Amino acid sequence: MEEILRPIIVLLGTAAITVSVGVLVDRVLRYAARRSTGVNLASLRRLQLPLQVLVGAVTLHGVYPLAELDLRQDVVIRNFLATAAIIAAVWLVIRATDVVAEGLLGRYAQRASEISRVRQLRTQLGLVRRIVTSVLVVTTAAVAIMLLFPSLRTLGTSMLASAGVIGIIVGVAAQSTLSNLMAGLQIAFGDSVKIGDTVVVEGEWGTVEEITLTFLTVRIWDDRRLTMPVSYFNSKPYENWSRGGSQVTGIVLLHLDHSTPVPALREHLHTYLRECREWDGRNWNLLVTDSTPTDIVVRATMSAADADDAWTLRCAVREELLTWIGRHHAHAFPKIPTSITPAVAAARADDRDESLRATAT
Repeated sequence: MEEILRPIIVLLGTAAITVSVGVLVDRVLRYAARRSTGVNLASLRRLQLPLQVLVGAVTLHGVYPLAELDLRQDVVIRNFLATAAIIAAVWLVIRATDVVAEGLLGRYAQRASEISRVRQLRTQLGLVRRIVTSVLVVTTAAVAIMLLFPSLRTLGTSMLASAGVIGIIVGVAAQSTLSNLMAGLQIAFGDSVKIGDTVVVEGEWGTVEEITLTFLTVRIWDDRRLTMPVSYFNSKPYENWSRGGSQVTGIVLLHLDHSTPVPALREHLHTYLRECREWDGRNWNLLVTDSTPTDIVVRATMSAADADDAWTLRCAVREELLTWIGRHHAHAFPKIPTSITPAVAAARADDRDESLRATAT
């Protein structure tokens, strides 16, 4: 009877300790969230599950000898529990890193006056998190394999002894991957491009949505995703409309007739911009930038807070100016000749007669 009760008591005791720790941690998190306005309870609660798994694995590993099962697989079971504890610890560290990063970014965003600095810190924290996660996962996998399969320890020692040769071979075979990794670190701790920047890459306009150690994702204006290696942004030119500020000046070109009342059109543009919420009030203008025998080119410029507002403002201004011209000065639209004038018809007849005479001669 004792052989049955002892393992049951050990398991129930471990479960009770794990549940008690979970309840205690939940109350501590609630207290911390109430005392600090900058703490997000939902983010902190993500630490509860890995912490309970860690406590349960460590406790069960420690009290397992008290069960006195005397199984042939005791060593394997204890190694499995130790591996579970290590994995839970790494899981907890990764979750804690995420919570700390989110807290730092949230507090910095509240204090910072420049959105570009917030985006830069977000990019750096995201890449540092990926580096920490990758290192921990690889190390944990190696330790777990060594614990669960003792026969591989000798193989691991031999591999470490030849790590120099393997490193050279891997470095030569993975040059592109390593270059992307280095480019990712340069972007993370540089200031060339950040998450949230508006860029034009390969003729596509969009917003940087994600930056990893190897690739960068741009969300294009029509919701498509353009994925590119990060080394591209260190080797080829591209447009970054957010560098130095997000303000953008939009341009609208109109081809109109020479009789267009430009001063009246300029005044109407200013009146319309004062009522348009996308215009940030910095600058505007309307000028005749070119003239041909058939029409003139009118350029309207107006400033906006960011690229999205600039695009909306350009479309709205183009529509408004064309509507106003059609309503008040329809004669200002360019005229396209659709019939042959008498002078042109006479010239063509003379050319035809001359050709006939030359043929008859």
